[in-house]
Amino acid sequence: MSRLFRDLTVLREEVRDLARGYGLPADVRGRLVLSVTDLASPEFEAGHPVTLTTVYDGTHGAPQLNVTLTAPRAAGPLRGADVPLTAHVTSANSVTWHIALTGRDTGPAEKALAAARSSASLPVQEREADEELRAALARADSLTSDHRLLKHELAETNAGVLALYVQLDERDEQVRKAHGRVLRELEDALRPPPPKVDGLELAVHYAPADPAAPTGGDLYDWFTLPDGTVHVTVVDALGHGVRSTRGAVTVTHAVRTLALEGHPLHSILARTHHLLMPFNADLMATVLLVRLDPATGELRVASGSHPPPLLAREGSAPEFLEATGRGIGFPSPGSDAVLRDRMEPGDLLLLYTDGLTESRRDLIEGESRLVKAVEQHSHRAIAEIPDAVAGEMHTVVLHADDTLALAMRITARTPVTPTRTRGVRRLPPQTRRADKRSIG
Repeated sequence: MSRLFRDLTVLREEVRDLARGYGLPADVRGRLVLSVTDLASPEFEAGHPVTLTTVYDGTHGAPQLNVTLTAPRAAGPLRGADVPLTAHVTSANSVTWHIALTGRDTGPAEKALAAARSSASLPVQEREADEELRAALARADSLTSDHRLLKHELAETNAGVLALYVQLDERDEQVRKAHGRVLRELEDALRPPPPKVDGLELAVHYAPADPAAPTGGDLYDWFTLPDGTVHVTVVDALGHGVRSTRGAVTVTHAVRTLALEGHPLHSILARTHHLLMPFNADLMATVLLVRLDPATGELRVASGSHPPPLLAREGSAPEFLEATGRGIGFPSPGSDAVLRDRMEPGDLLLLYTDGLTESRRDLIEGESRLVKAVEQHSHRAIAEIPDAVAGEMHTVVLHADDTLALAMRITARTPVTPTRTRGVRRLPPQTRRADKRSIG
């Protein structure tokens, strides 16, 4: 059945009568009426007629009503997807809706429509419009209720997820603290307290590159030899964390064993290398060995690619004690020679790793700043000096690394005539070799 329309009101009532005749639900009826009138309105405003065609199809499964709106003179394609009831078929000037019919015997299309028209009256049409509006409002209320329920459930889910994150974060923090305590206990076991030696003060500062992993490759050892000389070993093993700690421990233990066996200071580094390489071929470490006799002030230094110690004498500028050699795991490892000097009461010797001087990635600047920091803080109590110097050097950190600073100071001894068997080169940082080898 097809009919031509030129009036929007007539078309609207035709569609409503049609929907009533076929028993369409109020919400579907309302959507169909709005969709047809939305598409036809521009055509009527332009003075163009439209055609409404209805076809009852009961031949394939469940019966359905096919409603087609045609606008022969439409300026452009009808937009069947932009209306309340999306059209199933859209062509250049027509749209078609396929509406399933269920729950009643509709019969032929013409019969259903005639019955609908004969029973239609203004009160009935008003009731139907009101029914359509109520259906739309009920649907809107249902959607609003569903939306509110969904927001509530989402809020509860978010709160639960947030609470879970908080619990996981708290547990993670507990694990980190427990892990840190275990590692700090390990550090305490690996880092011996300073030996008690008359006439000598000792103190140390250590800070890992990662506070969450307190172990690292910077390690030290100090002990008194049978002749009363104090031996100090400073090691900087390649890498960070437990692996580098293991390497540093093996080096310090090997050095201690060789020193207590009485091997000459200049031979210890090479012997350590040859002892350890068969067990750990990947080990690389810079090493500094210092021997100090508190009774005489005699100082001996052997180095393997390690930053030189800094000696601050009372009344004069600090100076670097440059001893040469190659570290463990380096080509031709060992000390070239032993540097000899003498410390007087009040003199301060600072041993350190490159994490102290290379925090800004500039070795020359770092050594210059270290000289100034030692000059500024050398008057402090010995226990405060390593921390104070490290704090001064780490005001800006561009390169995080494990840091070790160890201070030694002669307090008093029986005066002896100073003798220097090997001179110390007092070189300003800017003239010292910029290609000094070190690893961290």
